[in-house]
Amino acid sequence: MDSTSSDRAGPSPQQPPTPVKIVIAGGFGVGKTTLVGAVSEIDPLTTEATMTSASAGVDDLSALPNKTTTTVAMDFGRITLDSDLILYLFGAPGQDRFWFMWDDLCRGAIGAVVLVDTRRLGDCFAAVDYFEQRELPFVVAINCFDGVQVHAIEDVREALMVPPHIPVLVCDARKRRSAKTTLIELVRHAFVRATAAMGSTNGDARTSPSMDAYRPTTRQ
Repeated sequence: MDSTSSDRAGPSPQQPPTPVKIVIAGGFGVGKTTLVGAVSEIDPLTTEATMTSASAGVDDLSALPNKTTTTVAMDFGRITLDSDLILYLFGAPGQDRFWFMWDDLCRGAIGAVVLVDTRRLGDCFAAVDYFEQRELPFVVAINCFDGVQVHAIEDVREALMVPPHIPVLVCDARKRRSAKTTLIELVRHAFVRATAAMGSTNGDARTSPSMDAYRPTTRQ
């Protein structure tokens, strides 16, 4: 019996992995650099600079007495979630004097993780507002310093006025597994958002987008 054309064609070549951009945001000293370093499969690129007297009266160190460095541009890392999905992580600087960089860092991102330090809850309001205004999918990750969860998830959600459809979870930015779980939750959330958006556009909510299909557009 002659072979069919599909038999002669052999196995299809493996598709190259899809690169996906994710932003790690939050207030000053909340653990963004730590999270990127903990989960990255490559040596992370950091732009840590030693804090000097110039930051006195500008950066609040009352809850961070041992902090001696700060991110002045961005952090960068990479993690492979699956054979067809690679996440590129961009840690945004936390101080408001560096916020002018956020638009460039977030351009092309599918979503963001907003890290929260419950000792300084107000520091993450700006990040939450930023992503809400730009309709960029995000999750809120409560960083448990010293491995201790001080406040219940729903109490933090209420304090931040985060709507129910946005995931709020607990993480330990120092631990790879915990950081990876946070990133997976963000990818799922972004995928659900994109599926719903495509369904409303096409009139068929069952349509599943490819990873490239749900890259949100950052407002200029």
